[in-house]
Amino acid sequence: MVETSTTKAKVTLYWLEQSRSQRIVWLLEECKGIDYTIKTHKRGKDMLAPKELKDVHPLGKSPVIKVESPTSEPLVLAESGAIVEYLCDHFATHLVPKRYKDGKDGEVGGETEQWLRYRFYMHYAEGSLMTMLIIALIMDQIKTAPVWFFIKPITQGIASRVENMFLTKNFKTNFGFLESQIQSSPDDGAYLCGKDITAADILMSFPLIAGKGKIDRNAYPKLAGYTKMLEENEVYQRSIKKAEEASGEPYKAML
Repeated sequence: MVETSTTKAKVTLYWLEQSRSQRIVWLLEECKGIDYTIKTHKRGKDMLAPKELKDVHPLGKSPVIKVESPTSEPLVLAESGAIVEYLCDHFATHLVPKRYKDGKDGEVGGETEQWLRYRFYMHYAEGSLMTMLIIALIMDQIKTAPVWFFIKPITQGIASRVENMFLTKNFKTNFGFLESQIQSSPDDGAYLCGKDITAADILMSFPLIAGKGKIDRNAYPKLAGYTKMLEENEVYQRSIKKAEEASGEPYKAML
């Protein structure tokens, strides 16, 4: 077999504790024909990423990957969605649904439902869903912030008002939407895009697993079951072991 630059590609993941980078480990475990390594980083006392990550990418965030090929200069990529799309293009095409219906290649509106869902969730995971969970995290931190006792009613009141006016309604809308999406999955599939797991499911795994405490199992049984299925996925569990071996510490998905 003739080796190509793809089969010999090496990927380095710059992994940060308590970040969204774990799902990239999962994706790397799914990739074909690559070698990858994990370089771990710890947050500072201020819970921000360490300064050395800026030596890798100007934003100093995680996840970030470096892709090395014998036929080109090293490539550094940031942002989860961009990383997932690039890795899938080259090493994990099996995680992307068929784009066009038979005989409809290149036609406007000729896309399969599976692919349209895939494209949607590649953006929804980091857009609508993750934004809402980050706001919820900030409100939880405001509620539990160490402030003088006479100020605490004010901070708790502000957080509760945001929850009542914005978060509660939006959680209901988004969780209800996801419940219906799983119920109507193409071909009676168990995943968001059909019978087979896709990179979109992997991208969705972090916000759902990290935020599973906010999912009411009675109100959203299919969503809760889907989240549990992702968490128990064999490759996901293997990716956790890889991260724990690299970091030397137990892993827990958390916002």
